[in-house]
Amino acid sequence: MFLFNSKFTIKNSQLCLNGIFVQTQTIISICMIALVMLLSHGCSYILSGEKQAPAKQEKIAPPVTEDKVGDAYKSFTLASLALTQGDYNKAQQYLSIAIEKDPESAFLHLRMALILKGMKDFNRAISHAIRCVELEPENTGHLLLLADLYTMAGQDDLALKQYEKALDIDPDNQRIRLLIATFQIKRGKFKEALLSLDKLIEQNPESVIARYYLGKVNLELKNYQAAEKSFLEVLRLKEGQESAMFDLGMLYQLTNRKKDAVKMFERLLNNYPENMAARVRLVNLYKRLGLSKEAEQQIRQLKDSAQPGEAGRQALGLVYLGQGKVDEAIEELNLVLSIWPEDQKSRYYLGVAYQEKGNLEKALENFYQINEGSKYYIDTQMHIAFMLDTQKRHQKAIQVLKKALSLNNERAELYLMLASIYENLQEYDRAINLIKDGLNKLKDDIELLFRLGMLLDKTGDKASCLDQMQRILEINPDHADSLNYVGYTYAEQGIRLDEAMEMIKKALEIKPNSGYIIDSLGWVYFQKGLYDEAIIYLKQSSELTPDDPTINEHLGDAYLKKKEYEKALNCFNKALSQEHSSPEKLKEKILEIKRLMREER
Repeated sequence: MFLFNSKFTIKNSQLCLNGIFVQTQTIISICMIALVMLLSHGCSYILSGEKQAPAKQEKIAPPVTEDKVGDAYKSFTLASLALTQGDYNKAQQYLSIAIEKDPESAFLHLRMALILKGMKDFNRAISHAIRCVELEPENTGHLLLLADLYTMAGQDDLALKQYEKALDIDPDNQRIRLLIATFQIKRGKFKEALLSLDKLIEQNPESVIARYYLGKVNLELKNYQAAEKSFLEVLRLKEGQESAMFDLGMLYQLTNRKKDAVKMFERLLNNYPENMAARVRLVNLYKRLGLSKEAEQQIRQLKDSAQPGEAGRQALGLVYLGQGKVDEAIEELNLVLSIWPEDQKSRYYLGVAYQEKGNLEKALENFYQINEGSKYYIDTQMHIAFMLDTQKRHQKAIQVLKKALSLNNERAELYLMLASIYENLQEYDRAINLIKDGLNKLKDDIELLFRLGMLLDKTGDKASCLDQMQRILEINPDHADSLNYVGYTYAEQGIRLDEAMEMIKKALEIKPNSGYIIDSLGWVYFQKGLYDEAIIYLKQSSELTPDDPTINEHLGDAYLKKKEYEKALNCFNKALSQEHSSPEKLKEKILEIKRLMREER
């Protein structure tokens, strides 16, 4: 049994430093007791005032031995005193001496880990926390500290293992389960998080935070009904919960329940009138519902509650930008920058506003003022590259994106944008290699996988393209574009038409207003010989996406099968005017229709 595991109950003021409680008076009291004991035993003859009689038989004193525990205690006391003075370096030096004297003390290793954590020396703190766990493997506090340190050091996998070990030891510990669920959400493991949160709610049905997280996860998974139920339960348990009301308002917006969203944001602002984000969304909702007077009233409140340079004032500029009121947005953002010229966010959105207005010179002037250390820098470079590319300055755009990738190689958009420029230049091999580089950094990124598939298709490698699409569907069976692509490819080849129809209909449930998916469905009907049904869908697709030459060609093909030559001719001519990829093929169809029309006369 080690001295430092004793518990003292003397009531004194506590000095707290990252979980380290040093009871100053206790330490002093113990030191005084030790001193009194030393004096009473070693100098009793002085205190008594009497001469001691010599012993009849002199005993040989035992050899002096090193008191390691005592020495360790002295060093710990000095470390504690150093902490009271805020001297971390001295504290950890004294603790190092204490640990050297008593290396098997989990208590000392714990205190050292906490001090090093406070000094942000996470790697050394981890080594002491590991020693704590080795010495007391069933202590969940040690495991949680180690997990916390691993998280701070960016070693998420190791952190999660410690949380799971702690939960194995204490399966009823709701705090640990919540930590694991939070960690799963952070890493995008939403299905695992749902299981953790369901178990947590089973343990404690009144847990507000568990129900809130459950709502957030379901919202992320687009399980809107389940998310709404969770958020409403949060409000039942804790009326006026700001985050739940905000997310519920967002949910109603996402599900096109504008009036419900308005009510929720109004309710939120009654309780939290300073919530600028909610007020911004309310302005947009009022505008969409045609409630101009109410929208203007909210805008006035934004103006009244924020001075130039404040977040609320900046929010107003973003409201105008979102509404397409570019001139008003420019005015507001310029006003912010007149007071806060280094405000990178306002500078960035001012550049965006000028870009939307078509004033590329002013846009670039503002974008070039975003510094490399700004969180808006990478997005700015993408805007600059886009403008350069539209001006046919392709090589300059490529240089800008390459530099951005050298600074941040974990943004999928950078790979996609640069690959798009290579693709437009018909440098398909470069584009493919770039996307593969991106996938080496961002394994299983669906947008990168999809772009790779499309590029492979452009090189004529249909088989590899389909492999990519199937890989995407293994990761996300509800990826509408991949479902559509595989289904359309089958339809184009005239194979597995029933399977193709099933996949395309599933894609259409996910994206009901996609002209391209509707075209695919029409093309399946065409390949099945059901031309009336094909015309219904192909016509709808052409109305949704009137500028696509392939869709117009498909509709022309269906009219041709029905011998509606005039309509077919119009569709083919329209497709030809839209820079169809195979104009010669279209011209042949046009000549064939004209021949058939002459024969009918």
